[in-house]
Amino acid sequence: MTHLWVRAEQRPNEDRVGMTPEGAAALIAAGVRVTVEESSVRAIPLDGYKDAGCEIAAENSWPEAPKDAIIFGLKELPEDGTPLPHRHIMFGHAYKGQHSGRALLERFKAGGGTLYDLEYLVDENGRRVAAFGYWAGYAGAAVTLKTWAAQQCGQECPPVGVYANKDALNAELLAELNAIGTRPRAIVIGALGRVGTGAADMCEAMGVAVTKWDMAETASGGPFPDILNHNLFLNCIFARPGTPVFVPRDALTAPRTLTAIGDVACDPDSDYNPVPVYDRATTWEAPALRVATDPVMDVMAIDNLPSMLPVESSQDYAAQLLPSLLTLTDLGSGVWGRAEATYKTHIEGI
Repeated sequence: MTHLWVRAEQRPNEDRVGMTPEGAAALIAAGVRVTVEESSVRAIPLDGYKDAGCEIAAENSWPEAPKDAIIFGLKELPEDGTPLPHRHIMFGHAYKGQHSGRALLERFKAGGGTLYDLEYLVDENGRRVAAFGYWAGYAGAAVTLKTWAAQQCGQECPPVGVYANKDALNAELLAELNAIGTRPRAIVIGALGRVGTGAADMCEAMGVAVTKWDMAETASGGPFPDILNHNLFLNCIFARPGTPVFVPRDALTAPRTLTAIGDVACDPDSDYNPVPVYDRATTWEAPALRVATDPVMDVMAIDNLPSMLPVESSQDYAAQLLPSLLTLTDLGSGVWGRAEATYKTHIEGI
């Protein structure tokens, strides 16, 4: 019997989960054994999983799970260097030139496990079957607007946290912007995708004028001086070979209106980073990194933005992913077969 083990998230400020109780019930009805770990932070209560018929395990007990169990989580595992013998479904961040990715792949190779990277679960047309992109864009635009609002008061962006829902976030941000009495101009690159749509929707909900660019507008490969004529730039395109540089290092000292960047894609340690004016992700405690002072330039690059709205983002993502989870009984083909082939390609030479 296929055994799916839903682990608790161990990363700070990560309250999301990739499966709802309704999804768990559907998997159990399809003959999948489902174990859910207890969690002190998960936004969706454990009782729903119990009622669905899930087995319950202690928080963070996944290393002792049966070796045939498929461990399902979202964000990174503890970086303790231990070999990984299980099959894992997670965001590995190991295939796009990230310098930390090799260490993760080495752990899988040492343990004999397999990574089914959630970012590389794709259909027969190469399109991702599930993504948090919309809520990443929505929350990322919100924090970038908070960063700009703080600049208008001569301050840096204050810490951010979890919101009960998007209405609570909207109400707080609208009050901040109304207190300033004006609105910035924003440009979104990747505006036709999930991430860009979420970013543009947030801006428009706040009354912010948005310039929307996608592949047609960036096909020239740059440079893109028009970006510097906006107050906010929101990068919603994931880094990959061939991605243009949108804001080069020399933009920091160039004449510009741009003062706040939201790198929603957030790949600062990638060789393909299209916003090479910063070198590290930011945090909930310090959401924006100041990279220039005359004039000011702040970069927002939080890499778990959807967890600011954990209930809505979890429900949305879980609904997208469930059809694929229901095919876990046949790992050798379809979306899982493609994900394993991708893993094997990248593990070669490690």
